[in-house]
Amino acid sequence: MVKTISQGWIAEQRAYNYHRTPDRSIQTVEAARAFVDKVGFCHFWPIKGVELPNLFHAIAGRIRPVPMEHDDPDSSKCWGWKDHALGKRWWYYGKLLRRRATLISLDLLPSFYACSENYGDLYDYLEEYRAGLLTAEAKRIYEALLEHGPLNTVRLRREARMSAENAKSRFARALVELQVGFKVLPIGVAEAGAWRYAFIYEIVQRHFPELPEQARQISRDQARRVLVLRYLDNVVAADRNMIGRLFHVLNWTPAELDRTIATLLQEGVAQEVRVKKLKHPQLVSTRALDRNL
Repeated sequence: MVKTISQGWIAEQRAYNYHRTPDRSIQTVEAARAFVDKVGFCHFWPIKGVELPNLFHAIAGRIRPVPMEHDDPDSSKCWGWKDHALGKRWWYYGKLLRRRATLISLDLLPSFYACSENYGDLYDYLEEYRAGLLTAEAKRIYEALLEHGPLNTVRLRREARMSAENAKSRFARALVELQVGFKVLPIGVAEAGAWRYAFIYEIVQRHFPELPEQARQISRDQARRVLVLRYLDNVVAADRNMIGRLFHVLNWTPAELDRTIATLLQEGVAQEVRVKKLKHPQLVSTRALDRNL
């Protein structure tokens, strides 16, 4: 028999899991590290239309708009802890899910990397470029880092021959492209540029040299299973469209996603449930049901 749950129950469980209650608000950088380890992956800021935990709301202990003021205490913690953590290998930080700033625990990082087109060689990018899967701008940025080592954004634009004002947007798009492809990531902040604030970028494989070997032990089917199940553990309930949208940048085919969901259902670690006032069935992790119903 298919269980029926309410939207109110889902909202309560999400508030708890996301630390969006005053008594669970994150007060220290150590607690922020524990939060990322617990959820496995989250956004840095809340993203409209995306159901996923985020560090800012966990710090605030509630849902609130992202403030424009630089001296907002919640925003200051979020920025400050993130900058402090860059390069320390506490977690993985870069633009990924929905092409927005994403935090990934080191435990789940190999599963994400296993879904990428990387195979462990610094020169894998050439095959992607020849296949038309990497833009010329991204290739130039990557090769600048390959030749010169970590570079701040200002120097990186210069070395990639993209310093002109009319190349600014193409540079930004290519930098996101490389982060989505697990090619590069920010590892620090430099006092450079007009704002005296610029990310320092490095090649992922050089910053996490053990990552390719860790990912090599994980099949793509296994990686998808791990990531979707953790997502369900965090968001409590989701339909296939929600899951597909979130992991869109990983280029899973509809057949691959359907196979992953079928595996979770067959193993009994996920169930389909009815949610009051929602038309389509939702997937819920069995752990969430057992823990809370």
